[in-house]
Amino acid sequence: MATNQSTGISTSHSHASLTDYADDTSSLSSRDSTDVLVRNVAATSSLDETRLLLPTGHHNIPRYMTASPIPSAQLILDHTPKDTWSLIKMRSKYYLPILKWLPHYNASLFLGDLIAGLTLSCLLVPQGLSYATALCKLDAIHGLYAIAFPAVTYGIFGMSRQMSVGPEATLSLLVGSSIAQQELHDDDHIDRLAWACLMTLFVGIFTFLLGIVRLGFLDSLMSRALLRGFITGVAVVVMLQQSIILLGLVKLSEEAGITEASTSIERISFLFHNIQKTHVLSAAVSGVAVAVLLGARVIKSKLQQYRLLALFPEVLLVVVLATVLTWFFDWKIDILGEIESAGVPLPSIPVFPDNKHLKDLLVTSAMISVIGFVESVVIAKTYSSRHNYSVSANRELVALGVANIVGGLFQGIPAFGSVARSKINDRAGARTQMACMITGVLALVAIFFLLPSFYYLPKTVLSAIIFVAVLSLLGELPEDLHFIFKIGAWRDLGLLLITFLGTVVISLEFGTLVAITLSLLLTIKETSYPRISIMGRVKGTHNEFRAIHDDPDEIEHLESVLVVRVEEPLFFANTGQLKDRLRRLENYGDMSTHPSERPRRNASSYIIFDVDNMPDIDASAVQIMYEIVESYHAQHVAVYFVHLRERPMDMFRRSGLLDLIGKDHMFQEVSQAIQVIENDMAKLGIEILQ
Repeated sequence: MATNQSTGISTSHSHASLTDYADDTSSLSSRDSTDVLVRNVAATSSLDETRLLLPTGHHNIPRYMTASPIPSAQLILDHTPKDTWSLIKMRSKYYLPILKWLPHYNASLFLGDLIAGLTLSCLLVPQGLSYATALCKLDAIHGLYAIAFPAVTYGIFGMSRQMSVGPEATLSLLVGSSIAQQELHDDDHIDRLAWACLMTLFVGIFTFLLGIVRLGFLDSLMSRALLRGFITGVAVVVMLQQSIILLGLVKLSEEAGITEASTSIERISFLFHNIQKTHVLSAAVSGVAVAVLLGARVIKSKLQQYRLLALFPEVLLVVVLATVLTWFFDWKIDILGEIESAGVPLPSIPVFPDNKHLKDLLVTSAMISVIGFVESVVIAKTYSSRHNYSVSANRELVALGVANIVGGLFQGIPAFGSVARSKINDRAGARTQMACMITGVLALVAIFFLLPSFYYLPKTVLSAIIFVAVLSLLGELPEDLHFIFKIGAWRDLGLLLITFLGTVVISLEFGTLVAITLSLLLTIKETSYPRISIMGRVKGTHNEFRAIHDDPDEIEHLESVLVVRVEEPLFFANTGQLKDRLRRLENYGDMSTHPSERPRRNASSYIIFDVDNMPDIDASAVQIMYEIVESYHAQHVAVYFVHLRERPMDMFRRSGLLDLIGKDHMFQEVSQAIQVIENDMAKLGIEILQ
C-alpha cells in the first residue's frame, strides 16, 4: 500500500474518504459535484488529517471541510424547561454558597479546615482582645463578638474559601479615632459602645448596598499607590500609639493631654521628651513579646517548606506565658483585668446619637466600608486564582455586608478580610469556608469559658501583638517602592507620599478621605478623555494605515486628510472633551504638543473616523458627534465613517446622524474612503485648472 510522504496517511484511505464525500454530494448537480471533487483532490491530505481527528461516532457534529485539524466546538445548552422550584434551587446555590459546598463536604476537607480554624483562633482571639481594648478603647469582649458572628455569617454567604474575616487594626483604629474626635470636639457624652456598634451596623449596610447595586468593580478604582500610602501611614500611626503602652507611659501620656485624637506629631514629641521615664518592667515584657513574635515570623518565612512549623501558635504561646508569669510573680504592670460578659447578647439596634453627630458617623462608616472591602476583595481574588475557583466581587460585598450587620447587632466592631491571617489560614490547610466558621465557633467557646483566664494578661502584650501585626502592613512597601523607582512612576510616588503624609501628620480620617477622593478624581480624569489617535499612511504603501504614534518615522501624515481612530465606546463621560481633542489633533497631529505652540498641520478638507473599536455609543455621545459633523460641514470639510458597527449604526440612524453624514460616506475600509477622496481631489484639481 502506497503512503503519502508528507502526511504518513495511506492513499487508499484518501481515496475512500473522497468516495465518501462524493456520496454526500450526490444530491448536487453533476457539474457541481465534479467541481466539489476537483477542488478537494488538491486538499486530500489536509482533509484526511482533519477527519482522523474529528469524532466520527457523533452524527450531530458536522464535519466541516477545513485545513485545521481542530474540530468546531459546540456549546452545551440545556433547553429543558425549569419550574419555579428548580430555578430557585439553582439560583440559591449562587446566592448562598454554603448550599453548593456543604452537600459535598467530607471528612478529608474537615480535617484541613479544623486545623486551619484552630491555628487561626490562636492568633485571632488575642488580636480581637487587643484591637477592642487598645484601638477602640472598648471592653475586650467586643473584639471576640467581632470574630464569632461575622466569621460564621461569612461562612454562609461568602465565596472565598481561604479568607479570614475578623477585626482589623486599620479599621479598629478608625473606629477608635472617630469616637475620640467626637469626645474632643463636643461636651456631650458619647456612648462609646453604642457609637462603635452603630458604626459597624452602618458599615454593613453600606457594604451590602454596594453589592446589591453591583459596584464590586470599585476595588479596581483604588490606586495601588494611594492604598499603599494609606496603609503605611496607618501602620506608623498605630506603632506610635502602641509605643506609649509598650513603654509603660500611659499615665504620663494622659497627664500630658495625649488622647486617641492626638496627632502623630504630638505623640512623637511626647515620646522624645519622656523616653527616659520608661517603666522598665513593662518595656521588658513588651520587648520580649515583640522579639519572640518577630523571631517566630522570621523563622516561619525562612522555613516555609515545613508545614507543621507554620502551624506553631506563637501568639497563643506568648499570651499564655505572659499571663502565667504575671500571675505567678505578681508583676506590677497593667493587666487586662476582669472581662464582664453575660455570654452572647441578644441582637439589638444601638442607640442613635444626636443628629449633629450622625453625619460624622455615616461618613466614617462609609470610609471604613470602602477601605475594608477593597482589601477583602483583593484577598478573595488572590486565593480564588491560586486555587482555581471563581468569586464574585458583588457577592463578596453582600457577604461582608451581612456579616457586619450581624456583628453590629451583636455588639461587635467592624470585621473584614486580613491579608496576614488569610495567608496563615491558607498555609494551615483551609479548603472551604468551614475553616472560617470553625474560627467563629471557637471564639464563642472563648466567650463562654475562657474569659477568666485572661485576667492577668498584660496590656503590654496585647500592644505587642498589635505592634507586630501592623509591621506586616509595611512588608510590601519596599517592594512597591523598588518597582516605582525601577520604572520611574513618579506620579505614583507622589500619590503615595501625599496619602502617607496626610494620614500621619493630619489624621486617619483625612488620609482616608484623600485616598478615596484622589482615586475617584484620577478615575474620572482618565475616563473623561476619549482615547482617540490620528492615523497615517505607512511609507512606501498606498492603502496601509496605522496610528502615527506607533512609529512616527515610518508613518506619514496625509495632506488635507485627517484619519482619526476611536479606540473605545463613546458615552456621556468621555465625550465632553472630544471636540477639544479633535481640534488639537487637527492642529498638531498628536496630543503631546502644548496648545500654546503654533499649529503644525495645515487645515484639513477631509476627515475620516475609523470606529472599528467603538462597539457602542450612547445618546449623549451621539448628540455631540452630531454637533461635530455639523461643525465640519459648516467649514466645508467632508466627513467619512468606516467600520461602523451594527449598534452604533442603529443609534446613528435613529438620531438622524446617518442622514447628515450620507450613506455614500460610509465605508468598510479606510482605503475605500481614501480612494473616494483621491477621486474628489482629482475632480477639484481639474476644475481649478480650468
